[in-house]
Amino acid sequence: MIPVNELRTKGLAALAQALDDVGAERFIAPMQREPFDYTRWRQGHWEGLSIEEISSQAMALRQRRSPEAPAGNGSA
Repeated sequence: MIPVNELRTKGLAALAQALDDVGAERFIAPMQREPFDYTRWRQGHWEGLSIEEISSQAMALRQRRSPEAPAGNGSA
């Protein structure tokens, strides 16, 4: 299991990479000001989508982020 500090660092780095620094801050700021139930949000995030649709979206995102990686090669 990853220590909390390392998890926090990696999470912030992933947000900054995906959203840039300003976008990451804009994502985090409302959670600091407002009550936010991540578990509840996560449960409804893909509501109405099949496993195949979720998988297809994940593979498309992976291809956009790493075009040199062949789809379905099993590495993350």
